[in-house]
Amino acid sequence: MSVYRPLVCLLSHATAARVWRTVTTWSPVAAAFNARVHRRLDLFHQNVGLFGVPELSSVGGFEVVQDRALQETQQLVEQACRCPPGVQTVEIFDKLSDSLCRVADMADFIKVAHPDPSYREASERTCINIGTMVERLNTNVDLCKSLKDLLDNEEIFSKLDPETRRVAELFLFDFEISGIHLDKKKRKEAVNLNVKLLDLSNQFLMSCHMPNRIEKRALPEHIHQHFTKDGNYIQIGGLNADAPDDLVREVAYKVFLYPNENVMHILEELLSCRDKLARLVGYESYAHRALKGTMAKSPEAVMSFLQQITDKLSDRTEKDFEMMREMKTKLNPRNPELMPWDHPYFSGVIRAERFNIEPSLYSPYFSLGACMEGLNGLFTQLYGVSLLAEQPSVGEVWSEDVRKLAVVHETEGLLGYIYCDFFYRPDKPHQDCHFTIRGGRQLEDGQYQLPIVVLMLNLPHPTQSAPTLLSPGMMENLFHEMGHAMHSMLGRTRYQHVTGTRCVTDFAEVPSILMEYFATDYRVISQFARHYQTGQPLPQSMVARLCESKKVCGAADTQLQVFYAIMDQVYHGKPQNRSTTDIMIDMQKKYYGLPYVTNTAWQLRFSHLVGYGAKYYSYLMSRAVASMVWKQCFYKDPLNRETGERYRREMLAHGGGKEPMLMVEGMLQKRPSIEDFVNALVSDLEPDFETFIMDSEG
Repeated sequence: MSVYRPLVCLLSHATAARVWRTVTTWSPVAAAFNARVHRRLDLFHQNVGLFGVPELSSVGGFEVVQDRALQETQQLVEQACRCPPGVQTVEIFDKLSDSLCRVADMADFIKVAHPDPSYREASERTCINIGTMVERLNTNVDLCKSLKDLLDNEEIFSKLDPETRRVAELFLFDFEISGIHLDKKKRKEAVNLNVKLLDLSNQFLMSCHMPNRIEKRALPEHIHQHFTKDGNYIQIGGLNADAPDDLVREVAYKVFLYPNENVMHILEELLSCRDKLARLVGYESYAHRALKGTMAKSPEAVMSFLQQITDKLSDRTEKDFEMMREMKTKLNPRNPELMPWDHPYFSGVIRAERFNIEPSLYSPYFSLGACMEGLNGLFTQLYGVSLLAEQPSVGEVWSEDVRKLAVVHETEGLLGYIYCDFFYRPDKPHQDCHFTIRGGRQLEDGQYQLPIVVLMLNLPHPTQSAPTLLSPGMMENLFHEMGHAMHSMLGRTRYQHVTGTRCVTDFAEVPSILMEYFATDYRVISQFARHYQTGQPLPQSMVARLCESKKVCGAADTQLQVFYAIMDQVYHGKPQNRSTTDIMIDMQKKYYGLPYVTNTAWQLRFSHLVGYGAKYYSYLMSRAVASMVWKQCFYKDPLNRETGERYRREMLAHGGGKEPMLMVEGMLQKRPSIEDFVNALVSDLEPDFETFIMDSEG
């Protein structure tokens, strides 16, 4: 096991103590993340290429790996078309998927993460070329026939194992939504719609984050400092939701959300194309197509779920808004009306005031190394899994800041690799995210293809006087994203097409959201949250206050998510003869409660309409499932190994290879209803009176 030797940080513990006056009892993984990376210039080792792919030691390698994948694809297509119906048919299809995904997924990541524009451009070209091949495959009649021959042969199909049958059905679904069953003319129309949708989606995503400009003279001079200046203009690139100045928030909201006619047209074209494609391939609406195979199953079930949440929370939501109005009146008596730009700010102010939640009080206990140590300890106790820091080889990573972790099971050995890109750079995305670089699958020689994932978070760099210190929110985000990573690591599916997070959207978020419950439980936090200088543990009362503070204005926060999810459903339901803004105004009135602001178009900034079209409800449903799993299985003993093993066996191991509700049912020992989901969400908002008792005793 020496190959997985923990990385010894180049700063010794004693040296680190002199710089930061820190404790000297960090584990190797904690020390690796709390120390600055100082990699020496290595002139004696060969460049192994990104992720250990030798060809990617130079930009030109993208074309090499792309061409090799395309050649292999052609061979596998011919093999699939000659193959008699049987399990081998599905295995060839999965090899085909793996060959393309291993290149496309890596290129998709590099095009957003690599600091070198030439690498980003080369990977972008690779994504386009692989995507073109996928479009061709999805409309290859002979290839589809080889799969359909298997599914139509009841005698052979019934003898296949459940995972193989499910994967075969998923591959056929991919063909069907591309219009493979249509005549030649309509099939061509489906291809053209798919191509157009790809272009419209990219245009919309780019426009979502573009700043708006306004002349300097239109704004009071005293607020100019809060925005970016551009000659005679002020650029506003966000909502400035945390700004204490009411006017700053109001200006940011009105300017950033000011409607752009061109973007409005792009969104309406996007929704129209989705509807046309869904109807062309036989669905009642795009929402019906998007929800096939999910836990929710239908738009009707989603709308019922969201309506029931609204009904249950209506009184609490109004009380939350009333609290915010009172706080705004207290701080700004001349302008007491509660507006949409006030919601995030005043809910935060109320939480901080009521529970004394000041991030700077918590962050010294949440050094990045301490949090990684906590994750390592949690995974060891639940699953027998350790995170071991490794020194990346020359050329293996795209930035000197990237850490590499080997994920090792106590009896199964190496499970896979996680690359951690945790520090802010101007060239990478602003959101925290998880990328699958290579999926796991069973190989012909009996070995298992090890998964590789990347976690990207925007965390502050360490300083000369302190390691990277996380706010409570950053710590929870780290746990959330690591939940995605472990979903990939702990899955052992036969096929990469359904490995790890390659499952339906409303189930994919369950493991990551469940990790947020661990991140706010004192029995877990107490194992790692230590002051980076003194080693003192985070007081239990502070953890309790932090947990309770999340419930403050929780109904209003949940209702805002309901509004977004319902608007998403309506946009992707039956076409309506009105603009997206008119629909948004109507939904805001019915499902949110704060007034619409004239000449704003919030939907034009809603980037989730691309990746989560008709599935934005997934966050709420996944949270409901995670809440039920936490309360029923982990709440009494969050570090119980037997429960951890059962959770891995029933939920994490299958990826998308098992029907999602069957996995939930296996874990909960019952099939939850929509009402159960709603009750789980609502019960999370109930106050814990022990916290108030603890505070009064303190």
